[in-house]
Amino acid sequence: MIPHGVEIFVGLDPIDLRWSFDRLAGVVGERIGQAARCGALFVFFGKRRDAIKVLFFDGSGMCVFYKRLDRGTFRLPEAEGGATSVAIEERALDDLLDGIDVEVTKRTKPALPH
Repeated sequence: MIPHGVEIFVGLDPIDLRWSFDRLAGVVGERIGQAARCGALFVFFGKRRDAIKVLFFDGSGMCVFYKRLDRGTFRLPEAEGGATSVAIEERALDDLLDGIDVEVTKRTKPALPH
């Protein structure tokens, strides 16, 4: 459940998902340019995009939400060239958490009629 009106930032560069609170908070400041305790949600992807971590401050401490998919990959939001992060809406985060981008199988050329 995502709080209404919260800002959500997605880091576009993959991170090492073994990182925990302090390291993720540092990434928020360095790559996203926000304070980790500002009340926003910060979403990070692993290199394979099959797992994400969400860092947020709930008013009494830092929290980390971690999700790994059984199959497929998370869809990265669209961003303009060179951006290291992108702000998204609550609905987009809901979709991100629910939807997966299953790798498209390579199509073969249709057989030519004889």
